[in-house]
Amino acid sequence: EVRVVESGGGSVQAGGSLRLSCATSGYTYGSNCMGWFRQAPGKERAVVATIYGDGTTYYADSVKGRFTISQDNAENSVYLQMNSLKPEDSAMYYCAARPSSSCGGSRDEYNYWGQGTQVTVSS
Repeated sequence: EVRVVESGGGSVQAGGSLRLSCATSGYTYGSNCMGWFRQAPGKERAVVATIYGDGTTYYADSVKGRFTISQDNAENSVYLQMNSLKPEDSAMYYCAARPSSSCGGSRDEYNYWGQGTQVTVSS
């Protein structure tokens, strides 16, 4: 059974930073994909960043240059470092796993999800 658990959310002021963590069990990182998604009230869940086992990353345009996704295969964990946060970054952030040789940008392509962690950025 694959388990995905996020942590690290919270409330910060605009310009601040947060680091989200995602711990998994029952999942192999080496040839699979991990992604961070976010969903604000009334909006669709959208991809923020993805990382493949070989380290290849993808970022949504809205977070490029501010967010960094990374993984630690030995710890079965993936991280999202978020800097220069803006109020529009406020959302529930979800970690997801896709056991595939490629990373997708659609929530439907990911098989395993965490419960989410809330990020709130005040102006």
